[in-house]
Amino acid sequence: MNKFEQLGLNESLLRAITDLGFENPSEVQEKAIPLLLEKDTDIVALAQTGTGKTAAFGFPLIQKIDPENRNTQALILSPTRELCLQITNEIKLYAKYIKGLHTVAVYGGASITEQAREVKRGAQIIVATPGRMQDMINRGLVDVSKIDYCILDEADEMLNMGFYDDIVNILSTSPDDKSTWLFSATMPQEVARIAKEFMRKPLEITVGHKNSGSSTVSHEFYLVNARDRYEALKRLADANPDIFSVVFCRTKRDTQAVAEKLIEDGYNAAALHGDLSQAQRDSVMKSFRNRQIQMLVATDVAARGIDVDNVTHVINYQLPDEVETYNHRSGRTGRAGKLGTSIVIITKSELRKISAIERIIKQKFEEKTIPSGMEICEIQLFHLANRIKDVEVDHEIDSYLPAIYEVMKDLSKEELIKKMVSVEFNRFINYYKKNRDLSAQSAGERGERGAARPNDSGAVRYFINIGSRDNYDWMSLKDFLRDTLGLGRDDVFKVDVKEGFSFFNTDAEHSEKVLDILNSFQMDGRRINVEISKNDGRDNNSGRRDHNNRGGGFKRGGSDRGFERGNRNSGERRGGSSYGEGRSGARNSSPGGRPPRRGDSAAPRDRKPRRN
Repeated sequence: MNKFEQLGLNESLLRAITDLGFENPSEVQEKAIPLLLEKDTDIVALAQTGTGKTAAFGFPLIQKIDPENRNTQALILSPTRELCLQITNEIKLYAKYIKGLHTVAVYGGASITEQAREVKRGAQIIVATPGRMQDMINRGLVDVSKIDYCILDEADEMLNMGFYDDIVNILSTSPDDKSTWLFSATMPQEVARIAKEFMRKPLEITVGHKNSGSSTVSHEFYLVNARDRYEALKRLADANPDIFSVVFCRTKRDTQAVAEKLIEDGYNAAALHGDLSQAQRDSVMKSFRNRQIQMLVATDVAARGIDVDNVTHVINYQLPDEVETYNHRSGRTGRAGKLGTSIVIITKSELRKISAIERIIKQKFEEKTIPSGMEICEIQLFHLANRIKDVEVDHEIDSYLPAIYEVMKDLSKEELIKKMVSVEFNRFINYYKKNRDLSAQSAGERGERGAARPNDSGAVRYFINIGSRDNYDWMSLKDFLRDTLGLGRDDVFKVDVKEGFSFFNTDAEHSEKVLDILNSFQMDGRRINVEISKNDGRDNNSGRRDHNNRGGGFKRGGSDRGFERGNRNSGERRGGSSYGEGRSGARNSSPGGRPPRRGDSAAPRDRKPRRN
């Protein structure tokens, strides 16, 4: 039996749910739907982005609407045009079997006259951005004085974008006896103020802990010198060949600069910020959803409302001013139960911010170092081998095979494989062998986040052919290796998980045991393959701490309150431009051209050093 049947939804909604393939309600849906169906009440629901909040309020709202009454009965406010359209489309899908129920989207950047006309034809539900809704109320184009329900979706984002006055005015125009449903990922003071002023003894639903981060997102930080920030971004992209990410910058200027440099250096990237026209924004988002763009460089304001599945990484090129904003950023990955990674590129002067974020999200960061050039080459080489092994052959090439065989006839199998993988490997090694390592002195070396392993210099690094597509992250793989090998808690370290393979370290004394046990091990009928990696994983930084040892904490005086409160005038705000004057890492990148990208010419290219 479909578990949604147990929540009290009617037959029309259950049919739509079956069509959509929903089987098990999420936690916020399980808590909110019965409560909202049972009685008319005000609620505050706190849940992370991507947990199914639209269905949590959408299903009970549709069931409570009278489709025979053509007056506007419900108003849903959302922060951005993209989210407004997304909610509208989902409500229409949920209500597909309910005749006469109409939902209209009202947002800026489109004809206000046409939107008013759609509302006048009879819209029981209006989904709107606050600015356009206030405009239509002021012009007398919409009447919300008799609505029964008002839903504030992503309330914290709307208020953070500067819509407080609009929301207050809209709520003041609506009836006092309506039901108000407030959905938010976090509970900052402005959201609490709205709840206190406009809601009557609201019931509270909390999924997880207040303001906490998602359990499916792991958090990492990379300590670099300020001048190396952009180069570090490129190396992180190269170390994750299947990356599909959102890269966050503070200002529109930095966002555009970083995106332009990534494009120039051969990456599939694009910028998303407030200076783009609506047509440009739509084009960028379409390309990102279709995965034609692997790295979307965005400001916080422009990224709000982005709902794209399977984002593998969120990269904080620059940290936001407010801790709550970090929570929203990291919520773009690790959705629908899938694992995701939130990365912070940080300088020594910003280290205190990591501790402040950890307190809010109630999760620890893992300190990592930027991969060395040789490690990136190795990752790319194994990635290429996996791509070749998994590729589907197009038999259109069959007619050309005799000629190809003739060209290759003097090559042995081993020589052919070497030459084929060298097409990629040569280009990467030619680039990276000329470049220095980037990692700044680690926090572990400074004694701030735990001591370095005393026997790290005698470590052996291994390649293993299991990774994230086998449902492992670094923690679960470390546990598997430790239990399978019968090793102690700290004997497996520097575990680095990629999609189809991983790396890990042990002390040299365990090497024979690792190879003997794992190379005779099978997982789901597949043989495990473990080899000693030529890269030792130390990145020429032998004193750094064990990445996977989370012991210790920051030992420092001073206060983080300034960061927690943030500079509320920084970044983009509604109604004006705010080009920040802070230094961008993109403007201080080291010279030396770009690493090669897949699809480049096979011949290595030497570029003259370029200064920016």
